[in-house]
Amino acid sequence: MTRTVNTQTAHTQTKPVTRQSPANPAATDDELASQPVGYWTGVAQRAVVGYLRDSLARLDVAQPMWWTMNQVLAAGERGIGRETVAERLADVADDAYAVPRAVDQLLCRGWLTATGPDGTLHLTEAGLEAHARIKRRVDEIRAEVHEGVTDEEYVAALKVLRRMQANVARVRTGA
Repeated sequence: MTRTVNTQTAHTQTKPVTRQSPANPAATDDELASQPVGYWTGVAQRAVVGYLRDSLARLDVAQPMWWTMNQVLAAGERGIGRETVAERLADVADDAYAVPRAVDQLLCRGWLTATGPDGTLHLTEAGLEAHARIKRRVDEIRAEVHEGVTDEEYVAALKVLRRMQANVARVRTGA
């Protein structure tokens, strides 16, 4: 509350200060509607990514290593270049060195091999086995995180977030 003094009548008036409601996991739908989306997306991002990274760490794998293995697997027999993997994952990597570091770690483990004059990356047999093992855990994590959330609810939530992102992009560019 702020206090204002009316100097003409010499009495104090109290008027409410408008603020967004503090985050409250038990808030009603009406209360949630006034909550800051940035706060809640941040809370969700830290919780989910933290849990995923902790779970992968128990398998001695970092998240960029998992992303890299998926890119290489998706490339199939033709393989994929180191730079292409780094470019494709640039938007999700913590920094410009995370993916190149992951490639090096996977090469050192023998899960990747670099062939040909351009160093095209391929998963080795050991890499394919590791990928299958890690995928089982990632699928378990997804099930744990999505428990009680229908596919329809999940899609609706992502559509809302995509629309908000597009609204911000539109406002920023003045389009």
